[in-house]
Amino acid sequence: MNTGCTEPVDGAAHKLTVIGTGYLGATHAVCMAALGYQVLGVDVDANKIERLAAGEVPFFEPGLPELLAKALDSGRLRFTTSLAEAADFGDVHFLCVGTPQRAGSYAADLRHVEAALITLARGLHRRALVVGKSTVPVGTAARLTDLMHAVSPAGDAVELAWNPEFLREGFAVDDTMRPDRLVFGVSSRWAERRLREVFAPVVDQGCPVLVTDPQTAELVKVAANGFLATKISYINAMAEVCEASGADVYDLATALGLDERIGSRFLRPGLGFGGGCLPKDIRAFMHRAEELGVGRAVAFLGEVDGINQRSRGRMVDLVRELAGGDLRGVRVAALGAAFKPNSDDIRDAPALDVASALHRAGARVRVFDPVAMANARSAYPALEYGDSAFDVATGADVVVLLTEWSQFREIDPAALRTVVARPRIADGRHALDPARWHAAGWEYRALGRP
Repeated sequence: MNTGCTEPVDGAAHKLTVIGTGYLGATHAVCMAALGYQVLGVDVDANKIERLAAGEVPFFEPGLPELLAKALDSGRLRFTTSLAEAADFGDVHFLCVGTPQRAGSYAADLRHVEAALITLARGLHRRALVVGKSTVPVGTAARLTDLMHAVSPAGDAVELAWNPEFLREGFAVDDTMRPDRLVFGVSSRWAERRLREVFAPVVDQGCPVLVTDPQTAELVKVAANGFLATKISYINAMAEVCEASGADVYDLATALGLDERIGSRFLRPGLGFGGGCLPKDIRAFMHRAEELGVGRAVAFLGEVDGINQRSRGRMVDLVRELAGGDLRGVRVAALGAAFKPNSDDIRDAPALDVASALHRAGARVRVFDPVAMANARSAYPALEYGDSAFDVATGADVVVLLTEWSQFREIDPAALRTVVARPRIADGRHALDPARWHAAGWEYRALGRP
């Protein structure tokens, strides 16, 4: 795809706003500017806006800083804290506000989405399209439409559509510029036309487009996340069975993945999923299904969530076993803090959950992550931190791989053995070659492997 075009294609000269400049919003704003549109990014967080306007991405995402710099230099992208300015500027407004889990509940907290929409709508005096990209419970678009029409001076001349995002952290730029599908949840042909115009540079590259109603579009995202979470937890459930029976979950996963009906993606056993999406999204899905009276239909997601949480405890048990049954005073080198590689996101990170549990059990835990150190130190000050994998491994009784960064995969086990006190490694991500580590004299363990 040509990401250096200077004008929108097909004469679609819409000015775009992106409300919310967190992970989703900042990525979307930068990429739409790269596609040639005039874009205004909006956020109530003045510090975040200042950093973005200065060319600084507030989170780690490969390729995004370079794209941000180009977009700013082109003059097509700028940022503000004023929703009134956004309402006056934009023809199409993308709503990318976060929907965290509500405190004390499985429900999604929609207060920030509602506040942003209402404030924006109060400034809309002409026909415009508001496009929700936030992950929300099904039925949200219908309710927000009523709120929007009630407060907007333009009334029902303003329409609300839903266009769910499917970004993977670490691959967000490519997932925005070259998505595997676009879903347009619309209530009119006019809204569909506007979305097709805005996404023309993407659609023209052959990206499939599904046009449906807003409620189906809302469900697509949470249903996809529920399915992925289920697949991950399924293979981790099989790991539990393998441990009890002496079977090998790695071979089992390989055999299952060769079945074209199943496929190998997301079928890797280990610590399971974390981050700011899958855990809270499946919980919000269960909560909304209960509200709709169909909670039993997705009740299995409760077990999916439970399996995912159990994997972390089982990893602690595996390290304890490697250490001889007692973690008190054991020196543990924890490789990884982010919930996945190519990210500095530590929200609900299995790596830090395990490291903290080991610390509470009496182990002396030292952590290293290539990019998530600042976030980890801030959120988990009780843990110790080092400057490299070899630094934290020096004198360690057990090394535990918790995030599958490529630099950890590529560590020379013979070289690492020269700095540890005891050559014992627990592979929490099934990312290492057991034969290679055994050959270098290591005791290697992983969940679900004999």
